[in-house]
Amino acid sequence: MSNTVGRRRESDIGPRWPWRLLLLSLTALLIAAIVSLLAAEARTSRWQARELSRFAADLDYTLATGPSDRLQFPRHGPFDQRFGYVDLPRFQARLEERGYEVAAQVRFSPALYDYASRGFYVPYAEKTRTGLTVEECRGYPYYAARYPRRHYPHFAAVPDLALESLLFIENRGLLDTTHRYANPAVDWPRFARAALSQVGRALELEGQSAGGSTLATQMEKFRHSPGGRTASPREKLRQMLSASVRTYRRGAETLTARQDLARDYLNSVPLAAAPGYGEVHGLGDGLWVWFGADFDEVNRLLEPAFAAPEELPQRGQALRRVVALMIAQRRPAWYLNGGRDDLEHLTDSYLRLLHEARLVGGELRDAALAQRLEFRDFDSDPVTHRLPSDKGRQVARAQLAGLLGLSFYDLDRLDLEASTTLNGALQSEVTDYLARLADPQVAAELGILGHRLLDAERTAEVTYSFTLYERSEAGFLVRVQTDNTGQPFDLNESSKLELGSTAKLRVLATYLEILAELHAQYRPLTPEALGVVPVDRQDALSRWVIDRLRAEPELSLEALLAEAMTRRYSASPYERFFTGGGEHTFSNFNRQDDRRRPTLEEALRESLNLPFVRLMRDIVNHHIYHHPDRRRLLEDDDHPLRMLYLSRFADQEGQVFLSRFWREYRSLAPQARLETLFEGVRPLASRLAAAHRYVLPDADLATFRAFLRERLGDAVPEERIERLYHDYGPGAYDLNDQGYVARIHPLELWLVGYLHTHPQATYRELVAASTAERQHVYEWLFTSRHRGARDSRIRTLLERDAFDEIHRRWARLGYPFERLVPSLATAIGSSGDRPASLAELVGIILNDGERLPTLRIDGLHFAADTPYETRLAPVRDAGERVMAPEVARTLRAALTQVVEAGTARRLAGSFTTRDGTPLALGGKTGTGDNRIETRGHSGQLLDSRARNRTATFVFFLGDDHFGTLTAFVPGRGADDFDFTSALPVQILKGMEPILTRHLRQGCDHSAASGLMVSSDRERPTPGA
Repeated sequence: MSNTVGRRRESDIGPRWPWRLLLLSLTALLIAAIVSLLAAEARTSRWQARELSRFAADLDYTLATGPSDRLQFPRHGPFDQRFGYVDLPRFQARLEERGYEVAAQVRFSPALYDYASRGFYVPYAEKTRTGLTVEECRGYPYYAARYPRRHYPHFAAVPDLALESLLFIENRGLLDTTHRYANPAVDWPRFARAALSQVGRALELEGQSAGGSTLATQMEKFRHSPGGRTASPREKLRQMLSASVRTYRRGAETLTARQDLARDYLNSVPLAAAPGYGEVHGLGDGLWVWFGADFDEVNRLLEPAFAAPEELPQRGQALRRVVALMIAQRRPAWYLNGGRDDLEHLTDSYLRLLHEARLVGGELRDAALAQRLEFRDFDSDPVTHRLPSDKGRQVARAQLAGLLGLSFYDLDRLDLEASTTLNGALQSEVTDYLARLADPQVAAELGILGHRLLDAERTAEVTYSFTLYERSEAGFLVRVQTDNTGQPFDLNESSKLELGSTAKLRVLATYLEILAELHAQYRPLTPEALGVVPVDRQDALSRWVIDRLRAEPELSLEALLAEAMTRRYSASPYERFFTGGGEHTFSNFNRQDDRRRPTLEEALRESLNLPFVRLMRDIVNHHIYHHPDRRRLLEDDDHPLRMLYLSRFADQEGQVFLSRFWREYRSLAPQARLETLFEGVRPLASRLAAAHRYVLPDADLATFRAFLRERLGDAVPEERIERLYHDYGPGAYDLNDQGYVARIHPLELWLVGYLHTHPQATYRELVAASTAERQHVYEWLFTSRHRGARDSRIRTLLERDAFDEIHRRWARLGYPFERLVPSLATAIGSSGDRPASLAELVGIILNDGERLPTLRIDGLHFAADTPYETRLAPVRDAGERVMAPEVARTLRAALTQVVEAGTARRLAGSFTTRDGTPLALGGKTGTGDNRIETRGHSGQLLDSRARNRTATFVFFLGDDHFGTLTAFVPGRGADDFDFTSALPVQILKGMEPILTRHLRQGCDHSAASGLMVSSDRERPTPGA
């Protein structure tokens, strides 16, 4: 029975074998077919060409108005970082904070947005050469940086020898013409070897190292991969897929794309960073930077038709350098610096291989092998950058660098086209004009030689700085910003100069602003109500406004301000002013004015000092006494806030002394500090003992005895030494008493003692540690029965508070510094100013009290013709009302009088309109003679040394143009000059033909900015 069953099973199984064999055969055939298809696809890439080209066709983007809601910026990649694409979101945020808005930006198609969101690199025609481009206001090129500087503009420009060397070393089948659809991103045999290599490395097998990178994937790597590296198999696959999609972006056939790939590789391959140059990219820059070779000459030598037979050695050297750089790109930092011997050996090997492959003839091979690589010596032959010498170009670059938060190095390598408001032609003419002023003959022709002007022998020693602005709806546009120095430092924007009487314009503006505020406060009140308003007798401004409104209740603001300009102030210098913590006197430029009592209009017109010192005193008193709480501080000695003010005074005054002593002792060694302190003590036993026991409290008696003996010999008995040691020991006297006995400022004693135990202390640590000591030093002030001492110090602090409020007013009108000197001398320039800031004030006055942004850059166009293209422009309607229109009109009328009948009257009538009508002119002159004076105990002048001399004219020309012109002499040489503001006024008058031409022609700003998306203005091709 069992046999029967067994036979049945065999008979049942037997007939199935043919079906299984058939199934296996079909499977084998299918596998063979698949392998055949894959092999065919690997050779031809026909299927992937069709599918990837269809896929890539949907990866599109468009430029549209306004900020984009569908855009993915790259997050890494050396080229994306260098071109600024990675930082574009940060740039956009910074610019929006600084008054710009997105005028146009790219939108990704849904397919491209999804593709980029998955981490793939966006396919587009990438640039190999870019850099900062700046246009001036008429649309003409003004500044251009191109990196790399040398490149192949098209594939046909690449010499065959350079191309064949690259392909032999890196990607031999790249330009195979037998396969129309070839995918250059994948070399399947090479990829298979690389994959097996990775498996071998994973199994820790030796000798397993092979690279699968084609030129296409290498390009993706050094452009877009993090750090320019392939950190993982996933990153390799991303490079391959991104490169494949990029290849088929323009269609299924790829020969042109592969040719462009070879050219782009030669133009952008990274070749390390060189001293004084930075990153080197591309064969052209590599040849010039590393070997000092002329790119055009190398290309000529590599073309047999253009090279003479006797130039064979030069041809060999050219080929050797090209081959060396193609090898060096694998490890550029090593081969081009420390591994130059290895590079020589590898170059020799590849030259022989190129000959064996019949790519290089025997003669050229031998000529190349006979040469050695001669690298540039960066010490004796540095790579130098040609920096722009024109001030306008320097200004434009500096403004862009500041807006974007970049160094000049990074700025010049951005993919950025910017437009500046500067007028290039006018900038050049004015710069030449200022330079010619150094010629005595030109100076004589222009009338700037003579009394209070210049001597013919010293015309070349004066620096001139000029700025011209144009008022527009967008802002105050800088049309000219130049000087005659040729240096990057900008006197207009970066200096702090004592510009003398130009400060009177700020004082007058503050005065009129206060009156406008008082008018708004009190005009609604009836005359009866005004009669009972409490006004302190020191608040002259409030009293005057109230009196005028009581007399004429319907008095308009404009009428009030007109009357305010007719108020009279004494010009007498015979008064002492308590200001800045002490008594001061002031003088007028012309002593004939000392007995005058001019109106404010006359005082501004003729630039009289004392009326403005007194006006500033009224402004300060208004800020102090207009507030009831401050009035009571000075009236009531028991006011609870007085102690707080006195404590504040002690703290601030103590810091002044502490800072002085810190500067004296900080650079000394510990023992030298002690010696300096003791040398300043009169050699009396009690004084020396008090000083020594305070700063060295732990010193023993023997040390103390040696100290006294060294300075006083045997004059002090032994028993007295012991008594002094104990009498002045720690705790016997407080800091004040110890300083009084030693006749040393207590804080000097404390500082030396503290530094002796804390020799590494910083000034900030000293201030923090001395809080209690500073209060203790001024303890007498809190308890003194002399109330006047407290009053004077509280008055000093109230004056400082008043100047803080004045500073806020000035800052609103463009004053550039963080504080004012709390002294009435600020009225005549002691707080300093900047020419550009004064010009902005005049612009506000011209603009009826509305402050507009000052623009030097009026358009930024990032990443043109790329998927990241972004255009930004200044925000429209960005003005801010900072001054009442009535105040602005009153000031403008006063400035007009300065030109018509005042210190700038030599300019009157010099500018005219087209029909010959005199142009409305106005301005304010100022002369700064910045000196350090030394006076004796009785006030007599002992020494006077000039630190610099300035003369400035801030002006307006017509309704829309304004600016400044400054003459400046730095250093001790200023002692030899006595020019006044008549000098810049006369120079501006001589500039009339140049400026009038611009005032009449203008600058076609709107056409030049190129910020409208629909603009049909032709832009230059990047890299052209």
